[in-house]
Amino acid sequence: MRNWVMRLAAVFLSVVVLSASAFLAGCGRTGGRDTEDAADGGRDALDIVTSFFPVYVAVINVTHDVPGVTVTNMTEPQTGCLHDYVLRPQDLRMLEDADIFIINGAGMEAFLEDITARKKDLKIIEAAKGIPLLTEEDGEENPHVWVSLTNAAPYVRNIAEQLSEADKDNAALYEKNAAAYIEKIEELSKEMHSRIGSLEKRDIITFHEAFPYFAQEFDLNIAAVVEREPGTEPTQRELGEIIETVEQTGIKALFAEPQYSSGAAEIIAAETGAVLYSLDPVVTGEAVPEAADAYLDAMRQNMDTLMKALQ
Repeated sequence: MRNWVMRLAAVFLSVVVLSASAFLAGCGRTGGRDTEDAADGGRDALDIVTSFFPVYVAVINVTHDVPGVTVTNMTEPQTGCLHDYVLRPQDLRMLEDADIFIINGAGMEAFLEDITARKKDLKIIEAAKGIPLLTEEDGEENPHVWVSLTNAAPYVRNIAEQLSEADKDNAALYEKNAAAYIEKIEELSKEMHSRIGSLEKRDIITFHEAFPYFAQEFDLNIAAVVEREPGTEPTQRELGEIIETVEQTGIKALFAEPQYSSGAAEIIAAETGAVLYSLDPVVTGEAVPEAADAYLDAMRQNMDTLMKALQ
């Protein structure tokens, strides 16, 4: 009888110990997010969300191999510029779990007030902060600053500096990654200035207002814009004016964008005999680690396209 009681007591004690262990393990979670293991020094994970593809590309370069950092892009791969973007329920859910939201800024994310009203403690980093903005014909400031390689350097530096302030433990890594990426950008910029600068023809017609910063950097003249806002077809009058511009200036190259329908540009090309090419403002793409060179690759392709079109 005594042995039976002792065995029962031992079983009961083991159950209590296991239950206590499970409870303590459960207490190792903070705010519903698992803490990192010893390899990360026990530091909480840093969840970063980016607003759209060009921001994502810059951020994954700055955060490369930084322990405990995850980067997720909010919008779908085919989403272009965010001028008229409407937040989806899944976007808001994603931001609920985010520590930092990195945006282009300069008015690109018109929905930002809706986010800050819902989550007042969300840290927001603006990549375009302090970069001088160009003004469009309608008086609005143009937010497409990243399309210029000269602007891409401070764009990346802004991200690195603000991440370093938010995550001081990894500040040196952010700065090191940013410096390495900026060096690649500046090397490509020198090559592009050398090659595009040798062209005699400087007049171009672009699809929408994504390229003023690019044109300013490489001393190109945007003689006309097919669609001021993507998805807004030009009127018959506007189309006639562009055709007249092409005929008067002798422009032989039109530039559409791979993200949008080129229907109107095709009509202009057919009417004038101009050739239709593609320039990529790098606003769409798969948000995967392999996209780290997507910006550089697209800009290099833009250079090759211009060399062919403006010879």
